[in-house]
Amino acid sequence: MTEQQEASEDAVMTRIGQAVILLHAGDREEARNRLRELWSELGEDGAGLHRCTLAHYMADAQDDPADELAWDLRALTAVCAPRDGPQAEPGEGAGEQPEAEPAEGPEDRSGDGAGGSGGRPCVPEEPDPAVRVLYPSLHLSLAADYLKLQRPEEARIHLARARAAAGVLPDDGYGYGNGVRAALARLERLLAGEPGGGLRPFPEQHP
Repeated sequence: MTEQQEASEDAVMTRIGQAVILLHAGDREEARNRLRELWSELGEDGAGLHRCTLAHYMADAQDDPADELAWDLRALTAVCAPRDGPQAEPGEGAGEQPEAEPAEGPEDRSGDGAGGSGGRPCVPEEPDPAVRVLYPSLHLSLAADYLKLQRPEEARIHLARARAAAGVLPDDGYGYGNGVRAALARLERLLAGEPGGGLRPFPEQHP
């Protein structure tokens, strides 16, 4: 990778980080505006890691659970290999649609689709460890979204896929890896009807 390419990638992550600062400060509308603008600039050919990170935070910035689901699906599909055959679409009610995506919503290449039709889990686009380590939290996000939308079966599918992918997580004390493992346990309790769960169950990933 050339120095120019590295600088360009750093600039993208810096812009995502600036929007995330606004989001955490409570300016959700401005954060959405900045992330949407960058999403359009990246386009469908943008780096998968950039699109995944951006879509993850755009999901956090949504007020409607259906919109949150649509963006979390984009985050996962950004780092999944395309598949032949028909693809399922996310649930009804996804409001904000980025210009680079079809009007009816993003494709769900996670295998089960928003309709819970069954199928194989997401296929990683590349063996990059920086991408693979995101899979557990991406599936956790989707599990939480489906639970918010009162679709527990789809939530369980993604929770199981988060568990299956958790082997790549680092053992890092109070860091990201063990935070995701704790979040898995919380969401499992929530799905089982036990106290102590939460609907956005994993630690934030800062760009």
